[in-house]
Amino acid sequence: AMEGGRSARIREGDCAVLKRDEVFKAVSVLRRRKIIFEKQWFYLDNAIGHIYGTTFEVTSGGNLQPKQEVEETTTETKEAGTDNRNIVDDGKSQKLTHDDIKALKDKGIKGQEIVQQLIENSTTFRDKTEFAQDKYIKKKKKKYEAVITIVKPSTRILSTMYYAREPGKINHLRYDTLAQMLTLGNIHAGNKMIVMETCAGLVLGAVMERMGGYGSIIQMYPGGGPVRAATSCFGFPKPFFDNLHEFPLSKVQSLLSGTFTTETLPADPEENALVEEESNGLTEEKQTSLLETEEEPTTEAAMEINPAEEQDTMDINAEDVEFKENKGKESKENVREKQIKQWERRKKLLEAAALLREKNADGLIVASKFHPTPLLLSLLEFVAPSRPFVVYCQYKEPLLECYTKLRERGGVINLKLSESWLRNYQVLPDRSHPKLTMSGGGGYLLSGITVVLDKGKSDSSNSEALKMEEPSSKRCRLQDLPC
Repeated sequence: AMEGGRSARIREGDCAVLKRDEVFKAVSVLRRRKIIFEKQWFYLDNAIGHIYGTTFEVTSGGNLQPKQEVEETTTETKEAGTDNRNIVDDGKSQKLTHDDIKALKDKGIKGQEIVQQLIENSTTFRDKTEFAQDKYIKKKKKKYEAVITIVKPSTRILSTMYYAREPGKINHLRYDTLAQMLTLGNIHAGNKMIVMETCAGLVLGAVMERMGGYGSIIQMYPGGGPVRAATSCFGFPKPFFDNLHEFPLSKVQSLLSGTFTTETLPADPEENALVEEESNGLTEEKQTSLLETEEEPTTEAAMEINPAEEQDTMDINAEDVEFKENKGKESKENVREKQIKQWERRKKLLEAAALLREKNADGLIVASKFHPTPLLLSLLEFVAPSRPFVVYCQYKEPLLECYTKLRERGGVINLKLSESWLRNYQVLPDRSHPKLTMSGGGGYLLSGITVVLDKGKSDSSNSEALKMEEPSSKRCRLQDLPC
């Protein structure tokens, strides 16, 4: 309870999520770091020490002030029209010009008052129906009242954010599909999970959150190193990473065939992870925060800042200068350091290999841009019998093929291929209806449970056995049918 109370406050260095209406953005809480969100710029300094979930107003100079709850002033019996048929949208109904509004803003007049003035200067406001008036006020408030809520990151919030902002980064994995995966995969504390994902670390983070720091996770990764940009947004405490292992996909075959060695390590993961990071369009802050949560922070990585970001280049970390000065002093220490790092990586790799060799994982989660069939057939080897596995794919065709292959191979039961469907509703008195925009597809899931695979039987003998099991009456009837 104490921990919960402590972490409920926004602290410097935290990962937080900014929310405005249905728009989210993940940021690192740092002092004097300019943030741009929804065409608003501000500093997070004043938010430090407040409770998560506080709503702030952006005041002059980009300072955040906790928003005072104002009683909605309802004008007595608002004048409203009966319908909107006589209102013409000719752009002439608003007497305030763009410059007038800018002047009001420059005077430091609050958003609320600007909205009030807009209403007073609108010639058509009185003729609108009550619903239309509410809509008008809501729309103008959204535009002129700079209100921002700071919330604590969670799987729900981050998956919503990624799906809205950069669905391509997470293979268009919709949040309800992710929820299905966590349920079908039976993820809970104390599990030993294998996770193979190319969703920027979002699925990994979701699994880590569910497991609450208990149990172990082996992340299988393609290329030179695991990508965990989204994982770092969760702001997990350090111990959560103690039982997080990683293992390269390129080594799986050699591990299964027993020829695995650590001599031919993949290229240094730092460089590769960076390239992946660079392409992560969220924000550059995330890269630095990612590297802070990782066990091996690299100053170099923190330096590589994409100028195209919203970030002001003036804010480049002060370490930059120091780093350039130190670069000349490539000394024996550095070489020694590199050797130690390599040795540590080798040790970590061997640990992960040992965990996989036990072939007793409690589950397997796959959500990647690769074809699921070869992945699944090799990774299922490491899963204990009677354990769930879930495979996500943006399209159903690869999963259909995977389904067929698994059916032929055997060793699995309860195979299901499903598509999750999601619809949002607006619920308001007299006007509840499905929202007009609906997500087209949330991807497909193939789930099942492993059983002991009887290696003795080949496919042909399998089908023979099936024929034998059919009741004799049925078999006769089939033969008696005239061709």
